[in-house]
Amino acid sequence: MAKTILITGASAGLGAEMARQFADLGHDLALCARRTDRLEELKAEITGKDPDRRVEVRALDVNDDAQVFEVFEAFHADFGRIDRIVVNAGLGKGAPLGTGRYDANRETAMTNFVAALAQSEAAMQIFRAQGSGHFVMISSMSAMRGLPKGLATYAATKAGVAHLAEGIRAEVHGTDIAVTVLYPGYIASEMNSRSSGASPMLASTEKGVRAMVSAIEKEKASACVPALPWAPLSVVMKHAPLPLFKRMV
Repeated sequence: MAKTILITGASAGLGAEMARQFADLGHDLALCARRTDRLEELKAEITGKDPDRRVEVRALDVNDDAQVFEVFEAFHADFGRIDRIVVNAGLGKGAPLGTGRYDANRETAMTNFVAALAQSEAAMQIFRAQGSGHFVMISSMSAMRGLPKGLATYAATKAGVAHLAEGIRAEVHGTDIAVTVLYPGYIASEMNSRSSGASPMLASTEKGVRAMVSAIEKEKASACVPALPWAPLSVVMKHAPLPLFKRMV
C-alpha cells in the first residue's frame, strides 16, 4: 500500500537514494534538508520518471529545533497524514578526545543526537495524534561498540539514537506505531566519499540502500544492513576481546 514518507537529510547520499527507491515502490515523499537546490533536482528526477508521484520539499536545518517542528507539521498539513518518518540527517565529523577539536565533536553530538531528539519529538507528536505511523531511526554499525580516535563521538551518538528509538518502541509496543532501527554498515555516500582507499566491505549506495529500504518496508524492529557481512560482524564487534577489537578498527 502506498505511503507518505518524510525523510530528513534527503538532499544527498543515503537519504536521496532512499527517496528514489521509495518512489519506485509507489510511495509519496516529503523531503527536507538544508540544500534546497539538491532537493528540487531530486524532485524533478523522481517526478520526471513517474509524474504520478507526489514529492514536496522544504528547507530544514535539523539543528534549528523550532524549524524541525514547523517543517514536520507543514508536511503533515500538506499531505493530511504522514505514514513513515525516517530520521536520517547526520554528520561524520570528529577527532580524538583531548586533541583540541572539541568544536568538531560537539557539532557531531548536537547534529547526530540532540537534533535527532528534536526530530523524534516532532515525529511522535504526529504519530500520537494520528494514532499510527512508522518511526525509522538510522543508526550505524558503529553503535555496536565504542570506537576510538575520530569515531569516538560519532559512535556514541549512534548508540544514543538507537537507544532513543528502542525506548520509543518499548513505550508504543502493542499500538499501531511501529519502530525500526537500522544499523548501516559501510555504504558509499557523500559522508564517506573523502575516505582514503577502497574497502572490500564498501557497498554501493544503490545496493546498500536497497537493503535499508527492504528492512524498512518489512517494518523490522532492527537490522544490520546489508545483512552480509554486517549481521555476523555485529556479534564480533560486541564480543571481541579488546586487543583483537583494537586491531580490527
